[in-house]
Amino acid sequence: MGSEPETETTKELILIIGYLQLEGDVMSKALVVYGTGTAAITAQEIALTLQKQGIEVKVVNAKKEKIQSIAEYDLVVVGSGIQMGRWTGEPEKFLKKFKKDLVTKKVALFVNCGSAAEKLNPDKPEIAANAKRKYLEEKAAKYDLNCVMFGFFGAIYNFNTMSWIMKKGMESERPKLAVSYKETEPGVFDTRDIGEIQKWEQTLAEKFVFP
Repeated sequence: MGSEPETETTKELILIIGYLQLEGDVMSKALVVYGTGTAAITAQEIALTLQKQGIEVKVVNAKKEKIQSIAEYDLVVVGSGIQMGRWTGEPEKFLKKFKKDLVTKKVALFVNCGSAAEKLNPDKPEIAANAKRKYLEEKAAKYDLNCVMFGFFGAIYNFNTMSWIMKKGMESERPKLAVSYKETEPGVFDTRDIGEIQKWEQTLAEKFVFP
């Protein structure tokens, strides 16, 4: 008689049991650091998924809060939006400041950027591949990080709040956005694949609970 198929509920129970077995006297801790923009939303979603697995999570906006130490954290997740073809300043400064400490931690990096929006460049997969290499793989290599996961996600474009300069630069892209993505509200286009992000978060939680 074959074994019954594994349901989502079963997976959650397995994760919780595995966590309790590894927990000991000290609860595992994770730090999620982000810059501005869509990365802020993604960071909160990642934190929620980790918390559901019994992990204590601190979420930090690197622009508003200066981190003095990461010694107490077992997992560090760092995310950034992409502006002018590069990471935003605060997450980059965090990686530089804690370069030596991060070598001893489980680390995951993620970015939210337009290059990850497949519908905008359906016939040019090299755009996403090149961006992923530049923003994640090369970033990890720059700081000698042995990352457990890379997250490469689309971005949210809010034409109501973006700067005049950015809005000017996005004028040519807005018609493509309108064709490929529905507005979540007037002037706002979400190019993220929510299902992909959720799967990534769950896999990260599993990797952390079961190293």
